[in-house]
Amino acid sequence: MARNHTPPQPHASRLTDFAGHPLVVSVVPHQPDVVAAAATSLARAIGAPTLYFAYVDPSRYTVDEFPDGTVRHASIDPDADDDWEDVAANLTREVATSMHGQDQPWEFRYLAGRVDRSLTHLARAVDAAAFVVATHQGHHHHIRDFVRESISVQLAHHQHRPVLVVPLEVVDWEGHAPWD
Repeated sequence: MARNHTPPQPHASRLTDFAGHPLVVSVVPHQPDVVAAAATSLARAIGAPTLYFAYVDPSRYTVDEFPDGTVRHASIDPDADDDWEDVAANLTREVATSMHGQDQPWEFRYLAGRVDRSLTHLARAVDAAAFVVATHQGHHHHIRDFVRESISVQLAHHQHRPVLVVPLEVVDWEGHAPWD
């Protein structure tokens, strides 16, 4: 039997007011400081109480989701070397370094599974106003690869919060697009 389900669509009534609400910032290992700087600047402008920096590990899956946006997760491969705690500690240090000298409160969340779904769960849990994500670095051979791997595109098409995209590299106007 076919399911006739239409997801809720973006509407002014569904927006979370920017003023006084946190932001969710997607992070990856060795991410340039410009992402944290942009998120901090926006957080100050809107009076965000907290920045929630989040890394989503695609090699793990979510077992339980908790009201504070944290999750209990497990490895997809039970035989894999389970070093997620080291990854989480390293990412927390990287965020702390990026946020050094800033007076903006922040927290780190280690999530698991599909990036867009995990970040959306966190945003719902903390009542975030928007997401801050970096552009995807690297070149692709096809536009479909670029779109498939773009966190900003996934978020923009699967939930209703605005997405601020921070550029990590630009090309000259006469240069090639990332998928060229």
